[in-house]
Amino acid sequence: MKPKVFITRPVPEAVLSKIATECEIEWHQQDQSLSREELAEHLRDREGVLCQITDRIDDTVMAKAPVLKVIANVAVGYDNIDLASASRRGILVTNTPDVLTDTTADLAFALLLATARRIAEADRFVRSGQWKEWKLDLLQGTDVHHSRLGIIGLGRIGRAVARRAKGFAMNILYWMPRRASSEVENELGVTYVDKDTLLRESDFISLHVPLRPDTHHLIGRAELGQMKPTAILINTARGPIVDEKSLVEALREGRIAGAGLDVFEDEPRVNSELLAMSTVVLAPHIGSASRQTRLRMAEMAAENLVAGVTGRIPRNVVNRELTVMASASRSSR
Repeated sequence: MKPKVFITRPVPEAVLSKIATECEIEWHQQDQSLSREELAEHLRDREGVLCQITDRIDDTVMAKAPVLKVIANVAVGYDNIDLASASRRGILVTNTPDVLTDTTADLAFALLLATARRIAEADRFVRSGQWKEWKLDLLQGTDVHHSRLGIIGLGRIGRAVARRAKGFAMNILYWMPRRASSEVENELGVTYVDKDTLLRESDFISLHVPLRPDTHHLIGRAELGQMKPTAILINTARGPIVDEKSLVEALREGRIAGAGLDVFEDEPRVNSELLAMSTVVLAPHIGSASRQTRLRMAEMAAENLVAGVTGRIPRNVVNRELTVMASASRSSR
């Protein structure tokens, strides 16, 4: 008998077919999130679930899924899943790293350029018929080339952003709790500094850290207060890394110059003041949204799902302690 799995939202037909070869599928065919109660009901007799970042799988949901073995998340982040509860219940949690690195870095740099050169504002200006003649001071932005970029979090995506910045001859600073190797620093041409120095000296600051308790509101009133009044903040990581209320205040009061945001603290709700600000470029969490990358993410999640429900160890397990335990159990037999 094939293991039973649930897919929370539509996925490409090719991905569905791949899962169907080894699993009995139930899927939610409407492209909208299920409530916690609905999700729990669907998982009642399922061994695996392929979910997306809008699906909140907490301990309450898992408690109603007694045979659940694997949660395959179509994302690199997994803050939508209660990892501690999953580990306690012996449920593997998987993600989709690497495949979205360059695509998300492209979007981060696109937001940086768009905010610095006022691209969205210029587009609205032209479309509304306001452009009447060339003027010396029309929509003047700020140079990206030869400016200073501060990267917070030099993981896969942070490193990819640094590589793009080298093409603009940017002076690149970075900070994260654990310093990168000298080989990585030399390859990327980056300089390690403490967080306060990075905040004070950077013309652009790009965030590339996961959302965890220690990174929640990593950028708040104090940090925004240390930034240059000409600085621009870019966030393609997770919305709650930034204290959005403090960001709005800093932008409103001119304490920083602008922001390029792909993620928000209470998405899809966006602060109404941010919506009204011409100095902010907004995107609806599309960091990985290229056709090629989203397809590969779904394929990778499907591979993780099928492996987990058929007794194999998925390639991208987040709670790796469970795989260590499984390996130890097998070797002792």
